[in-house]
Amino acid sequence: MGTPDFAVPILRALAKTGHQIVAVYCQPPRNAGRGQKKRLSPVHSEALEQGYEVRVPTDLQNKNVQESFRDLNLDVAVVAAYGLILPKTILRAPINGCLNVHASLLPRWRGAAPIQRSILAGDRETGVTIMQMDQGLDTGPILIKERIPITAKTTGQSLHDQLSVMGAGLIIGALSGVISGVLKPLPQPRHGICYAVKLDRNDGCINWKMTSQEIDRQVRAFSASPGAWFKYGKDRIKVLKSKPVDGSGVPGLVLEGLAVSCGDGVLQLETVQRPGKVPMDATEFLNGYDIPPGTILV
Repeated sequence: MGTPDFAVPILRALAKTGHQIVAVYCQPPRNAGRGQKKRLSPVHSEALEQGYEVRVPTDLQNKNVQESFRDLNLDVAVVAAYGLILPKTILRAPINGCLNVHASLLPRWRGAAPIQRSILAGDRETGVTIMQMDQGLDTGPILIKERIPITAKTTGQSLHDQLSVMGAGLIIGALSGVISGVLKPLPQPRHGICYAVKLDRNDGCINWKMTSQEIDRQVRAFSASPGAWFKYGKDRIKVLKSKPVDGSGVPGLVLEGLAVSCGDGVLQLETVQRPGKVPMDATEFLNGYDIPPGTILV
């Protein structure tokens, strides 16, 4: 049960290791692109390519959907970024329940956007938790965890890709441990709980009163989506890559070479993108788009 890119390596790993996949559940196709045509999710496309039955219910509370799920007679359901809440009837249907591949070290960063929130917060590490699901929001007991460092170069995209591969490996071991009875779920700690609130496009708006380190984390966290950005005139300029450097000045003051002073420190904008244009490095960008030194960005 999964929908976006994050879940694709997990589906592939399950297939490669010989598990009998009787059905794949995804969110329904969405309108996308300029033509707003229906587009299959990454997991949906992968499942069809591998010849699996794909189901796309819009409501798991529907009794017919629940009966159809129960009729699969599952040993276990593997859930990874599915996007729908699983009601009690679904959670209890498989013999060994539903196992979730979650991209954080639970109980830190329960919720929708753990990858980006961990970078934004300046965490030094994150990881993947395999959890036995219950009716709470990522509150179920933990089966196994694996850790990975977050560095000053880590981006939301790079961390997404690393954790996706890590989760694919981890779920295979967890399944073996659960089926054999060797692996027992342990309750989550009561301390260290925090929530990864769902991302909004406006989360990417840069506030130059923040420190250069904080804004750089924002740029890295939102490198893939929704993007960090600032307004200049009528344009929304995306910042795709940046680097904190020494210096000081009024927050939002543009310096030479598209460096911008912050609440503390200076941020060198290295790769930026205008609406409808390709990403450019700062020098190339300034050759065709004038943001002169002395400009105050707000």
